[in-house]
Amino acid sequence: MRVRVPASSANLGPGFDALGVALTLYIEVSVSPATSFSLTTSGFGAGLFDTPEHLGAVVARRVLGHDRFSMHVHSDIPLSRGLGSSASLALAAAAAAGSADPLSEAIVVDGHAENAAASLRGGLVIATSNGHDGAIVRDLALDPRWRFVAVIPDQELATADARRVLPTSVPYHDAVANVGAVGLLIAGLAKQEDFVASAMDDYLHQPYRMDLLPFARPLLALLRAAGAAGSCWSGAGSTMLALVSDETAEVVADAATTFLRTEGVAGVVKILDADRRGLVVVNE
Repeated sequence: MRVRVPASSANLGPGFDALGVALTLYIEVSVSPATSFSLTTSGFGAGLFDTPEHLGAVVARRVLGHDRFSMHVHSDIPLSRGLGSSASLALAAAAAAGSADPLSEAIVVDGHAENAAASLRGGLVIATSNGHDGAIVRDLALDPRWRFVAVIPDQELATADARRVLPTSVPYHDAVANVGAVGLLIAGLAKQEDFVASAMDDYLHQPYRMDLLPFARPLLALLRAAGAAGSCWSGAGSTMLALVSDETAEVVADAATTFLRTEGVAGVVKILDADRRGLVVVNE
């Protein structure tokens, strides 16, 4: 079976470990029966981990219960950039191997549900996972006029490294501010006219991560000054995300490109849409 899965961006500012949106970058994974294990890869990560311990191979082996399969992975999703590459790969590998519940398999790998849930269902989701209820996913309204500018540095930032700088507790007023921002964010993503820039302000994770990427703070400010409705870290970074419309997308992307060049930050800028389909079986 061959499946295609979109990338995702988690958090979107204040929706820490809860909100996720699927984006129009993709990974394809195929799994077919074979007399012995084989793996080929192309795109991002090609040739780097082509062993039985490749994440996709590990997931497929767990689903199948054996390693008599052939797998091919092609990814257009940059690794360790806050675009859900691990969750997308785990989800796609589990589905291609025939799992009845690929989301659960992906959560085992990723540790939380929002990236994989967005990639599975497409669009905007809110997702949580706990020992009592398992994974809970709800689809949220997303105004079709919203687009996204992804500023993707060459610099990788592992999620584990980004989590190490987070505090074990936060001030009460910061927690309250995030609750209000999440509510406004959900409303503004559902209806463009209701969006306010402060809805993407975060107090739980972004302030503590800024020193990991010196360009992050000025870049986020520049994206808003250039016309983005809001800006935020994409997941744990290193990608920065701008929320834009058709009218502002090109201007914001051009400003981001100029920033990277001026500041000497290697990377690319992409204008992306929200993927609305999620996981798709390409063939069987």
